[in-house]
Amino acid sequence: MEDPIQLKEEGNKYFQANDYEKAVQSYTQAIKLNKDKALQAVLYRNRAACFLKKEEYAKAASDASRAIDINASDIKALYRRSQALEKLGKLDQAFKDAQKCATIEPRNKNFQETLRRLGANIQDKLRIQFSTDSRVQKMFEILLDENSEKEKREKAANNLIVLGREEAGAERIFQNNGVSLLLQLIETKNADLILAAVRTLSGMCTGHKARATAILHYLGIDNICMWMSVDNEEISLAVCNLLQTITDCLLGQGKEEHHGKEEAVVLDTKKDLRMITMRLLDMLVSKEVSGQGRDRALNLLNKNIPRKDLKDHDNSRTIFVIDNGLKKILKVVGQIPEMPDSLPLTENTQLTASVLLNKLYDDLRCDPERDNYRVICEEYIKSKIDPQDMDKTLHAIQMVSGVLQGPFDLGNKLLGMKGVMEMMVALCGSEREIDQLVAVEALIHASTKLSRATFIISNGVTLLKEIYKKTKNEKIKIRALVGLCKLGSAGGTDYGLRQFAEGSTEKLAKQCRKWLCNTSIDARTRKWAVEGLAYLTLDADVKDDFVEDELALQAMFELAKTSDKTILYSVASALVNCTNSYDTKELVPELVQLAKFSKQHVPEEHPKDKKDFVVKRVKRLLKAGVVSALACMVKADSAILTDQSKELIARVFLALCEDPKDRGTIVAQGGGKALIPLAVEGTEVGKIKASHALAKIAAISNPDMAFPGERVYEVVRPLVSLLNTERDGLQNYEALLGLTNFSGRSDKLRMKIVKERALPDIENYMFENHDQLRQAATECMCNLVVNKEVQERFVADGNDRLKLVVLLCGEDDEKVQVAAAGALAMLTAAQKKLCSKMTEVTTQWLEILQRLCLHDNMKVQHRGLVIAFNLISADKELAKKLVESELLEILTYIGKQEDDQKAAVINVARDCLTRCMDYGLIKPLSQ
Repeated sequence: MEDPIQLKEEGNKYFQANDYEKAVQSYTQAIKLNKDKALQAVLYRNRAACFLKKEEYAKAASDASRAIDINASDIKALYRRSQALEKLGKLDQAFKDAQKCATIEPRNKNFQETLRRLGANIQDKLRIQFSTDSRVQKMFEILLDENSEKEKREKAANNLIVLGREEAGAERIFQNNGVSLLLQLIETKNADLILAAVRTLSGMCTGHKARATAILHYLGIDNICMWMSVDNEEISLAVCNLLQTITDCLLGQGKEEHHGKEEAVVLDTKKDLRMITMRLLDMLVSKEVSGQGRDRALNLLNKNIPRKDLKDHDNSRTIFVIDNGLKKILKVVGQIPEMPDSLPLTENTQLTASVLLNKLYDDLRCDPERDNYRVICEEYIKSKIDPQDMDKTLHAIQMVSGVLQGPFDLGNKLLGMKGVMEMMVALCGSEREIDQLVAVEALIHASTKLSRATFIISNGVTLLKEIYKKTKNEKIKIRALVGLCKLGSAGGTDYGLRQFAEGSTEKLAKQCRKWLCNTSIDARTRKWAVEGLAYLTLDADVKDDFVEDELALQAMFELAKTSDKTILYSVASALVNCTNSYDTKELVPELVQLAKFSKQHVPEEHPKDKKDFVVKRVKRLLKAGVVSALACMVKADSAILTDQSKELIARVFLALCEDPKDRGTIVAQGGGKALIPLAVEGTEVGKIKASHALAKIAAISNPDMAFPGERVYEVVRPLVSLLNTERDGLQNYEALLGLTNFSGRSDKLRMKIVKERALPDIENYMFENHDQLRQAATECMCNLVVNKEVQERFVADGNDRLKLVVLLCGEDDEKVQVAAAGALAMLTAAQKKLCSKMTEVTTQWLEILQRLCLHDNMKVQHRGLVIAFNLISADKELAKKLVESELLEILTYIGKQEDDQKAAVINVARDCLTRCMDYGLIKPLSQ
């Protein structure tokens, strides 16, 4: 049969007979033979009907689409495609086709019913699609399907992490076998999937003790520690965070929420906590653990074992670690990376172990506990000292060196052990370079204590000099140099340093800069170069040359970004020396003369330590990017960034902020943000220095730019802390300027200043004899009186606040008058009660007001006239009192003037007269 029409009719007969397969064959044959478009559309839609009956919905949708392509208004094709799409689950597309059908035939009930059904189905689908269980299932399906697209996998991983942080989401994941599925993701060994799984588990554990305990038991502490041991920084850190979250829950810390029946379940967490602690201690000495993994274990012990608050008498966790793991920690500090049998370490591992030793020692409550700690250390170190085995002895000396970097008092006692100091000196003279390396380093740490330094000076200095001159090993050479520098600067000045350096500090510093810039040398060795410069920059010639060396500065700044306590302290020390921001004692001339008479050495100020040179060095450091480096240093972990380092950084910032022109640069490079934590935590001196630097920035900067967002409110407290009689006048003054600037920005900031209880201090400075302090305090109060709470304090009975402001309006200092008159103008405008109260606080009020209104300074005069207008407007009787005084004559005189430059003043005077006329107290002159 070659006729398409006949084939179509044949197909129709087969369709009516429910023989859909033969109907499809007839329509397909007709489609191939047909050339008429209209007939072609009919054939496609008829074949689509066959496919619908055969439940081949994709083919049905395809044929219907071909018919629609020929005739967009083909209602049968549209409806059939809608039916096919509905079956394929594409409800939104099916709804659109049904909508078009209903538009073409609005009275067709079948189309209306289809629309209603599809609409309801779409809503149900959305509810199911967005329900948590469905989301979780979908995410796991995508993540566990190796054929899933990368973008889909990434999106699913991120969504899973977010879901795990929500309580409802975390619970649904947990209840729907989610932990098992997350474990499957970890076992894929795909780094991205492992990270997603671990981070999701962290979210699920947060704030839920029962769930955290169940996850710990399901995963197993051995598995968790194994994952943390891998040599992948991101994964190791993520697993560390997971274990920390679990530990927080077990300790009852962090976000606690009520979980219904869980409250009735008593969970004994001590066993789990001990199990975690033991496994972490085992990690310290395992060769299977990566250096990063060892660091994570040490960090977790550092954070969770010592007491957070010494008022808490329970230090059982510390005692447990000392009894079961002190020797393991000592083994870590005793490692020598250069030896083949060394455990895998990072540059920070041993220092972190020393920090842990220090924290454990500080957490002990009594002498017997400290004696037990000392005995364990002594016995373990003694067991390693073997004259027949130099390698073992070397480890013992390295342990002593590590303890000296931790609990120094204990380290000092260990130095007193028989033969330890002698062994150090003997090792310095060894032919083996590794012996020299360890011994020199130990001598450096030992020389921190001056009593020990005396022994070393008499026994070890000659050896250090010999080593420095003869050795070709850069690592040893640099350590020997630092040892000599450290001993030389024991007196606290560059005098002793020059004695040991034999007058060649510049030469030694140049060598240190060379080491510092040599990136082929390992970071640990370059660290010693920084420490050497920290001592050598006590010499004015050295610090001047150093800041001119761009490469050396950049190398030092780059090293400062590493997490190393010694580097941070050394960099900060060098910068303090270069900016001369250390404390200096003023020399009493009489004592200087007496010292010279007795032929004693009198340190004199080096020409390059004078202000001009210091300013040049500060500018050079700013240009080199010192602020960015300092900002990075401030972000370091608290175990790395000690209070002493914070103080040094604060000193540098204060020196950098000296010139107002540089403060914009400091803010732009993150200095403002970095100063806030320094002003809150650290030594008392450090907090004061940081607060002063903040005050310098706050005094002249736009607060919105210098401290964007909520950060500006954190600055208020440090500024208020400087309003103290124990602080010097400059600190008081610049703090007041900063608070004045802040109080002029927003009422929220004014409220913050009031809440920090700054008002009484500001008032006290308004009584100051010092003109600038009195002016700054009055200007600050002028801004603060806009706040309603401050106004209410002025209205309250039993205080002299208003009297003080009125009397300050009568001061001879114009700047004080401008501020005081401004405050009084705003107070009398905002609070009518203060208008009458003003006339009662002092008998001089009227005289002061008249002087303000006649003042030569237009700012003062304008404020005075505004106060007069407020008093007149407040009360007719008060207005009458003013009219009966000489003030009426003053107002009339000013009101008659015609001067464009004084228009504002003249207009206020005329407003006063107009208000008096309204009261009927005066009459206009007859024309």
